[in-house]
Amino acid sequence: MVSPPSLHHSPRTPGTATSLVCRFLTASGAPAKVGAAWGRDTIADLSAAGISSLTALLDSAEPAKIVAALAPLAPHLPLADVTLLAPVEQQEVWAAGVTYLRSKTARMEESDFSATAYDRVYDADRPEIFFKSLAEKVVGTGDAVGIRGDATWNVPEPELALVINTRGAIVGCAIGNDMSSRDIEGENLLYLPQAKTYDRSCALGPWVALETDEATIRRWSIGIEIIRGGSTIFAGETRIDQIKRGLADLAGWLLRSQRFPHGAVLLTGTGVVPDESFTLRAGDVVRIAVDGIGVLENPVVTV
Repeated sequence: MVSPPSLHHSPRTPGTATSLVCRFLTASGAPAKVGAAWGRDTIADLSAAGISSLTALLDSAEPAKIVAALAPLAPHLPLADVTLLAPVEQQEVWAAGVTYLRSKTARMEESDFSATAYDRVYDADRPEIFFKSLAEKVVGTGDAVGIRGDATWNVPEPELALVINTRGAIVGCAIGNDMSSRDIEGENLLYLPQAKTYDRSCALGPWVALETDEATIRRWSIGIEIIRGGSTIFAGETRIDQIKRGLADLAGWLLRSQRFPHGAVLLTGTGVVPDESFTLRAGDVVRIAVDGIGVLENPVVTV
């Protein structure tokens, strides 16, 4: 499994050349800034170098080249001295479902009533795509994700998140956690919005990897570790290449008959699902690690 290091360390897999950008706060109370990973323990303040927003950077013609040019000249701050924020400003977050075989199996296990629908959508041309969160409701690494107080079967869903700019181009990817109440969704498909979209139900971060080559991304692994009382109670891993559909194809379906004036983020489904005997509890810690990006870590609270 991808070893999930501590919150402020190992922003990238050693040896990768992918640029990593973020939003962050300093202790001074200044507005959110745009930064780039500089080594393993330092962040380059791109705001001081003229980058006013993450959206503006992602909308530029070649964001990775801009980062490569500005990061060496920008002020450098210790990563431990800043707070990393969710890498969204006004982008809507959407999600695709049943893209891994394991996800199809898990969703069919939720309910005999819904099993046929999940089986059909896995093989259909049109994927399942649903709205997940407004940007202001997304939590970043270190902040708490939520489990519903009226649900009894709550799970995290570790996912690759595609970052799409205002022109509809995939400009990078991040780590996502699509928190889900499986008992609510399993009771009736029409309850999906309640099972998926609620306070603190979406986490993103800690970085946007400015990597757009699908062949490279598909070589990455995605792993999850859930810690309770200091001990690991669940761990699992899969590879991005287990996603049945092409990443550009999934983004293309999101963009059909849609308009995203601020860009969008698309979660691409999960391939690591705890069995039906497992449910999250308040106080648990969820760590999701993706090669080439880093670690998204969140404690769990009841909402």
